[in-house]
Amino acid sequence: MAVVELTQENFEDTITNNDFVIVDYWAPWCAPCRSFAPTYETVSEEFPDVVFAKVNTEEEQSIAMHFQIRSIPTLMIFREKVIIFSQAGALSDSGFRDLVTKASELDMAEVHKQIEEEKNKQA
Repeated sequence: MAVVELTQENFEDTITNNDFVIVDYWAPWCAPCRSFAPTYETVSEEFPDVVFAKVNTEEEQSIAMHFQIRSIPTLMIFREKVIIFSQAGALSDSGFRDLVTKASELDMAEVHKQIEEEKNKQA
């Protein structure tokens, strides 16, 4: 699957309508972002069930502000509409592959259970 460019118009639909989305927040002037782009593209081809997306923080400043992106590149992983990972910095090929594999193995029923328990504690 090709990497999807996310904008204000398609961001919410992409996250809502897909169970597993990885978002790369980047900017054209960012050298680490440009050097990470081939890794992101290569790994995206190895995981056809995952939506790999990019947000150009220069063009989509409202999205970057909403998610408090302060450093780029930043990777954010959504599973079933829950952010399970968010970290600034480029990863190596093997590090990124390992991250995607671990994220895919996460027990989302347990994650949702923990979120619900936390909500109940706060109520």
